[in-house]
Parts: sequence; C-alpha cells; structure tokens
Amino acid sequence: MREFDEHSITTEVIDRFAGGSNARLRSVLTALVRHMHDFVREVELTEAEWVTAIQFLTRTGQMCDDVRQEFILLSDVFGVSTLVDAINNRPAPGATQSTVLGPFFVEEAPPAEQGSNIDPGDNNGGVPLYVDVTVTDPAGQPIAGATVDVWHSDAEGFYDVQREGAGLARRARFTTTADGGVRFWTTMPASYPIPDDGPVGQLLNATGRHPWRPAHVHFMIEAPGFRHLVTHVFVDGDRYLDSDAVFGVKEMLIDGFPEQPPGTAPDGSTQPAPWHVLRYRFGLTPTARG
Repeated sequence: MREFDEHSITTEVIDRFAGGSNARLRSVLTALVRHMHDFVREVELTEAEWVTAIQFLTRTGQMCDDVRQEFILLSDVFGVSTLVDAINNRPAPGATQSTVLGPFFVEEAPPAEQGSNIDPGDNNGGVPLYVDVTVTDPAGQPIAGATVDVWHSDAEGFYDVQREGAGLARRARFTTTADGGVRFWTTMPASYPIPDDGPVGQLLNATGRHPWRPAHVHFMIEAPGFRHLVTHVFVDGDRYLDSDAVFGVKEMLIDGFPEQPPGTAPDGSTQPAPWHVLRYRFGLTPTARG
C-alpha cells in the first residue's frame, strides 16, 4: 500500500513494526501507535499545534543535563511517573505504599549512627524533628539490618544539592536495629516548588497549575527478601497536600508530625524549645509476591 488516509495509516504503521523479534517491544509500540493516532484524530490536531508540540519537546530535551532531567519532570507533572510507580509497586496487604523517587536522591548518602542529628544547623532556625520509625514485614514483625536512606528539604524548601558549594545535609543512611527501628534528629521539612524555569514550568503556568510540593521526608528502604521501598511521609495540614504538582500524596503517607512542648525528648535529651516528632511504621512487601 502506498496511499494512506487518516484511518488506514494506523494499521500500516503497526504492521511495519510487526517484524521485530522483541515481542514486548512490538506490543508496546503497537499500543503506542494506536493510542497516539487515536489522540491525533480525536483532537484533530492542527499543523501549527503539531509544530508547537515538537518545539516544546525539543526545548525539554535541551534543558536536560547531568544535574537536571526535564523529561522526568514532564512525566511527573503528567502523573505518568506516579502511574508507572503504582503499577510496578503494588503493595502487599499491610505494606506501605510507594511513591516517586524525586530528583534529589544521592546514591552515596553518608552513613549515620542511631540517635545522631543529620541537620548540621546551616538552615538558620529549622524546628527540631525527632524521627522514630520502624521497618517491619506486612504482619508487623520487625526487620533488623534493613538499609534506610533518608533525605528532605531544609526550612526554606531547598535540598542540600541545590545549595551551591554546600555539603550533604539532612540526608543519611541508617541500618535498622534488632527491633527494626531507626531513630535520629533532624529538622522539619518545608514545602517547595519543583524547577519551573523551563518548558515544564511554562506548561504549568499556561494551564493554571502551581509547581509546589507539600512538605515531606523521603525514605528508601532495602532488606533481603523484600522489595525495595521508595516513599515519602507528608506533613499533615500542608496547603499543597491536595494539589501536589507530581501527584505523589497518598492518604496512608500523611502524618501529623505533632508538635511537642519543651522538655525531655524520647532519647533523654533536653529540648529548650518546641519540637516535632515523626513516628511511623514502614511495612515491606516480600519479593515472593513477584
């Protein structure tokens, strides 16, 4: 066939991809072509709109470098990152839900001892936060020896890697104790905007959306025999909980981070000013579930 109309071209494109030896690739491309062509037909895309889309994607690629990945940001604001995460990380009953990794994870986080303070005090006035979390299986049995990565923003909404010349801070790697626990001091995180100075920010602005994420603490947990868990715990009451720019909030991942009066903290230290506490149980999904 050499002539194609707006309907016949779809079948021909799919047929030309049918000769590949990779069955999964054929399946993905077939669905992609079908949905993409249906979309173009549904909205009756104009040539000017098609050119605008190409230019937008070109600018998106041009914003990518070793530090910034604008295409992941685009995936985030379309909810695709959260959708892929949900499909690939269905939790077992009693296990904690996952959410997106985010752009500020650092592979070589500094190891930290139980009870240490991972905030060096460089953010001028962060409110102290005592974290007391437990890692268990879905039935609530503690998991000793699990690796727990933690990271979060400072009181102004910036991560350490966003501060030029600053060292790593408010991030650490812990190992759970015999009771599955991780306990440490840090400071309260703040809500913050995703990078909005590029094409993704322009898209949000054009559609009346804001770039903000609610305050949260990231956790990534790994233990033999269990699927690794990437998740956040969000601060209840944050104004952006119902409009997170990247759709990462889930009801079970919200905690009150209740304020505590001055006095003696759980680790026996004396706190001269109000402080907050995060107590949370993370349930891991056994790898036997597939």
